[in-house]
Amino acid sequence: MPRDGAGPDFIEALARGLDVITAFGAERPVMTLAEVAAATGLARPTARRILLTLAELGHVRAVERGYVLTPRVLDLGVAYVDALGLWEVARPHLERLVERTGESCSIAQLDGSDIVYVARVAVPKIVALSVQIGTRFPALPTSLGKVQLAALPPDELERVLAEPTRSGLTPRWRPDPAERDAVLREVRARGWALTDEQLAPGIRSVAAPLRDGEGRVVAGVNVNCHAAETSVTHLLEHHLPLLLQAAGDISADFARRAALPRRTLPAS
Repeated sequence: MPRDGAGPDFIEALARGLDVITAFGAERPVMTLAEVAAATGLARPTARRILLTLAELGHVRAVERGYVLTPRVLDLGVAYVDALGLWEVARPHLERLVERTGESCSIAQLDGSDIVYVARVAVPKIVALSVQIGTRFPALPTSLGKVQLAALPPDELERVLAEPTRSGLTPRWRPDPAERDAVLREVRARGWALTDEQLAPGIRSVAAPLRDGEGRVVAGVNVNCHAAETSVTHLLEHHLPLLLQAAGDISADFARRAALPRRTLPAS
């Protein structure tokens, strides 16, 4: 069945293939044909053809108990990160920030009502939630999400937050619109955001926005710590100034990179 709202140029087969890929996850790394069909709402013959096609392309592999994704799927996300250029610019600044704070630092972007991690330098600590490139969380209860949501016009903010999350995580903090707007106004006024165990127990972080050459917020960068190890006072008095400096440096380098003339290869 065609999807509601799909235009005449919508390629249903491509959408179904992406649905199959995104059906896999940490909770179900191995899926049978029946499980794939149930998770995607596809008929079994359709799900089978898609799995066989993805296997031929090297994105899934048949195993004893069903199918698993292969590392080749990472090419899809890496292509985005490489095209964005943010990781190339941010990496030395993130590494320096991690060295100076002793904490993991990440960059994430908004995707609907979620954030998606696009760059990260981690330290070996036990934390409540596993984070890697491509991990998504609901945006509102995260510091990375708050600094980006606070930059949106009111009508766009409502539209973004109306989209259903695809993270699979239920946050601890679920404010009503009045509380939400008050928090985002404060973030907008001071230029950074704090999250203190609002996403999950033990998770405490502070984030700052990253901007392009025209001043638009394009991502967020944070310092993340365990609440039992790092107090809010230490996070704000020691880590926050270092974070704000790094965010400014990354934004400046990102703007300079975007301003460079692009070389085009002559036609052969």
